[in-house]
Amino acid sequence: MRYRRSSAVVLSGLLVATLGTVTSPAAALGKPTATTLAGLAAPEPNQVQDLTVKQADGFATLAWTPVDGATDYQIERTLVDDAGTATGPATIVGVWRPNRQINNEEPTFADAGFNPGDRFQWRVRARLGTTEQPYSLPVSGTTTAPWGDPAVPGQNLRTQWETTKAAQYTSDVNEYAYTAAIDERSDRVRIVEIGRTVLGRPINMFVIGYPTPPATPAEVAATSPLSVNCNVHGNEPGDREACLIMARQLAFSDDARTKDLLSHTTVLIVPTVNGDGRAANTRGNSTGQDLNRDYSLIRQPETFSFVQMLREYRPVAGYDGHEFGNSSAGDLPMLPPRHQNVATSIFNESQHMIEGHMYEHGAKDGWWPCPYGCNGGGNVGLSEETILRNTLGLKNVVNSLLELRSSGGATRPDEGNTANNRRRKTFSALWTFNEFLDYHRANLDAIKQARTEAITFQASNSSRIVFRGSHLIPAHPAPHPGEAPPPANAPTEDQILDNAPCAYKLTEEQYNGTRTDGPGGVGFTVAQRVRAHGWKVVKAADGYVVPLAQPERGLIPLLLDAQGAEELVGAERVYPSGPNRHNGPLVVSGVTCLAGATVNGPITVRPGATLIATGTTISGPVSAASAAGVFLADSTVRGPVSVTGTSGAVALVDVAVSGPVTLAANATGADLPLLAGNTVSGPLSCAGNSPAPINLGLRNTVQGPRSGQCAGL
Repeated sequence: MRYRRSSAVVLSGLLVATLGTVTSPAAALGKPTATTLAGLAAPEPNQVQDLTVKQADGFATLAWTPVDGATDYQIERTLVDDAGTATGPATIVGVWRPNRQINNEEPTFADAGFNPGDRFQWRVRARLGTTEQPYSLPVSGTTTAPWGDPAVPGQNLRTQWETTKAAQYTSDVNEYAYTAAIDERSDRVRIVEIGRTVLGRPINMFVIGYPTPPATPAEVAATSPLSVNCNVHGNEPGDREACLIMARQLAFSDDARTKDLLSHTTVLIVPTVNGDGRAANTRGNSTGQDLNRDYSLIRQPETFSFVQMLREYRPVAGYDGHEFGNSSAGDLPMLPPRHQNVATSIFNESQHMIEGHMYEHGAKDGWWPCPYGCNGGGNVGLSEETILRNTLGLKNVVNSLLELRSSGGATRPDEGNTANNRRRKTFSALWTFNEFLDYHRANLDAIKQARTEAITFQASNSSRIVFRGSHLIPAHPAPHPGEAPPPANAPTEDQILDNAPCAYKLTEEQYNGTRTDGPGGVGFTVAQRVRAHGWKVVKAADGYVVPLAQPERGLIPLLLDAQGAEELVGAERVYPSGPNRHNGPLVVSGVTCLAGATVNGPITVRPGATLIATGTTISGPVSAASAAGVFLADSTVRGPVSVTGTSGAVALVDVAVSGPVTLAANATGADLPLLAGNTVSGPLSCAGNSPAPINLGLRNTVQGPRSGQCAGL
């Protein structure tokens, strides 16, 4: 690879009406019919050979032996009956081009857009330039019917989109009934309302695990969950329909793959975060806000709810569904988190998921994934931290945006038919999300390692801050899809802060004052938004301090620094206040920041004081009793660490401690004490902390016993 890997519910009448009869799934593999094989003559020059057709959910994968010198291939599909007699016209439904896939020597095409369960005949022919060559022998097969046995409760559920054969999208009323029915009938599913839209529509989330989902958000977080956000732009509903189908599959499938997946993680699916926009078929929500420009600022209740969910459930990987208007692009444009404050490990693993998995599996199954911007377009969003893929990356989540090409374009010429177009989009999204589940299952160790590296890097506060600017994505080697990599989007001088502060300080008015940037001129306070993001805050004598020595360091300045492109508030930068080198005991009062310092002696943090130390070596014990806050990251302590009775935030990340570590009776409120990725040459003891400490999945290395609340850390 190019990237180094580092309630019981009664069904509504509407839903009952959607439970239509569905035919049984068909055979998976199509081969030339007996009549075509009888008296088989030698192939004509440049005639496509060895055509096979393999059926899958909502699409059929055609594969054939390539013709030397072929410029492209045309895929013909004809509706036929069981006897093979045509019952509809022969139609060119697809065009294969060399830039579709990474292995041109094994051409494939995912034919989609047909009504699942119908029977067809396919032929393929090469073109040399514009000259058409002879068709292959025909292959017939019955396509796979919508998933789920119509005679089995639960499996027989269908969305409004399915029962109308894509003539109608699923309404909010039908979605809620369908969702509730899955919840009622499957022990694997729990529906959680994570919030409400501006107009009061519930924002529901599927929590899916096997044999049952974990009971609490913290228990879900411990499974390294993955999330799919299906419909942020209300007029882009294709991914949402795929998510609803996938939820049914996960809830009721008895195959080994599904049980294995759900036994090793928890799947979180938010079908409709923008219910008001979906009901109105508008891009924005009811206030006109593009919610995909609000995941950092969280001015709207929809995005606020989603970000709170991220804080509580802590997915380690995610996909975000959209539709794309460029008809010349691939089937499935994708893009990782590109903001330069995203840790390199998260960017690399996200890009590996796209190029190392989606490109390869797309070539196998006949889909055309490519970078957002392939074959024109894509100069949108780039490094904007307000976009979910960038916000997720800045929250140390491996992830990608997914675009479904809105119209068929030249490579899918039969999609002037609206239903065909809708089906291709939805089933290509279903393929992608299922591949995402498989990627997570096979690569969880690498995902967790990327997350570990990202969190320790961010907490070290050791690099420059970029307010806008993207990680570079070089063109993938031609022919796929090398013609158009995403724009470079390098930061300009005014978008870079080389000398990062150790913290930001907000006044009482800045932190708790009234905001007017929400619906109806009423906005969440900065304090509410900071808590939703999960950032640690220390109450000082004259304001509130947000240290950068914490996991979301890359996002904090983008909202709290006046130099930010879309800052929330212009807070005061706080720079290191302690000496670079200190011989003898150091007593901390007020707020003391140490960065790259050496302290040859013990450190004592006085009651009400705050210590923030990154990249620091301390030759002696660190003790804090009744302090306001203690932050240690990327540091060495040659002695014990004791933090007791702290009233504010506590965070120890990637600290080497020669001696015991004790956390006791710290009452930190909403700020969960963080002990993550530390190396302790002695016992680790935690008792009476409210709330109990967490490690964000970064296990501490401890040579002595672990006890109390830290026994599992």
